[in-house]
Amino acid sequence: MFGSGFIATLTLAIAVAANPLVQVRDTPVTLSIAKRFNFTGSATLIEHDQARAAALRKLAETKLSGNLDERAVISVPVTNGLVDYTANVGVGSPATTYSLLIDTGSSNTWVGAGKAYVRTSTSTQTTNRVSVTYGSGSFSGNEFTDTVSLGSGLTITRQSIGVATRSTGFSGVDGILGIGPVDLTTGTLSPGTTTAIPTVTDNLFSQGTITQNLLSVSFEPTNSESSTNGELTFGGTDSSKFTGSITFAPITRTSPASEFWGIDQTIRYGASTSILTSTAGIVDTGTTLTLIATDALTRYQRATGAVLDNATGLLRLTTAQFASLQSLFFTIGGTTFELTANAQAWPRNLNTAIGGNANSVYLIVGDLGTPTGEGLDFINGMTFLERFYSVFDTANRRVGLATTSFTHATTN
Repeated sequence: MFGSGFIATLTLAIAVAANPLVQVRDTPVTLSIAKRFNFTGSATLIEHDQARAAALRKLAETKLSGNLDERAVISVPVTNGLVDYTANVGVGSPATTYSLLIDTGSSNTWVGAGKAYVRTSTSTQTTNRVSVTYGSGSFSGNEFTDTVSLGSGLTITRQSIGVATRSTGFSGVDGILGIGPVDLTTGTLSPGTTTAIPTVTDNLFSQGTITQNLLSVSFEPTNSESSTNGELTFGGTDSSKFTGSITFAPITRTSPASEFWGIDQTIRYGASTSILTSTAGIVDTGTTLTLIATDALTRYQRATGAVLDNATGLLRLTTAQFASLQSLFFTIGGTTFELTANAQAWPRNLNTAIGGNANSVYLIVGDLGTPTGEGLDFINGMTFLERFYSVFDTANRRVGLATTSFTHATTN
């Protein structure tokens, strides 16, 4: 059992020059985050991620249908989050510190799942109720505006904060720091159904704290209980965290992926085996695995020779098979990104944490649970993002990716 053993550093860096893609503030604000294992129930990684995918799809489809009032009563499977990153975020003045999940797949920031909300002189309750359903749980409660502190020196005033009066599926954390597209908040307020709530990134930009409305994420693969392996940068990018240049891809026009940080991509295995032709999906820090449509996974399984492991729900290889595993190639925005054989493996030192055995290799590419052609055919989750630097550019409606010094690492 792991608690909050995976320690990382979250650097909230402010661009101060004309070229924010290569420069950050000289003295960045830092905030500790933890990569959290929460295997307290019987759910597997794949069950958790499939539940999240179903919730994301349902939320987008409901929003697109125009029936925004239905969002509060969406019925989806609920499982506890199993692997996620958390940040300590201050709310109020003086601030109370809350442990919040970092999520690019949602946009509401809220507290109260664990530690109760503490009102201070900066707390103002609005007339709105707020409610959001996730694959990893749900919450409902009241909307407040308050001061939010992201480390030393980075402060947002009058940030919308949901204060939970009811929550499920968030054991060991206090809520969510939502950093997805702002339109995801539409329909989460009642009676303000059609009102979008500015995200923390939006408010940092509008209040002049950052010079561009974007944020960047750096993760690194790890196979140990303790590692400083994460950085979030608001308003620019940290050039020390990526190699080469950043490739930007526009937000896809295909729904429902277009409601999120959605992109178009193709995937092939090895030199010529097509796994996914050009199709739409999303980039999401809140999903652990790299998920692909069911028929695409069948092609991947056939190409690799993997078998389905009933205990973990993941595809499994022998060590001999793993020695012959070829790379996956993701073509995004005209650039091809290589997910090496090592990057396709769950960290073998942590096999027992997911119910596996030490002598097998478990693959981090899993079944999305739906076929291709439904508008959300893949999720590039945390296991993908640990090998590539990512940029979420609100102002220009695009997602950027770049290689890092860990793209070809043999960490796992």
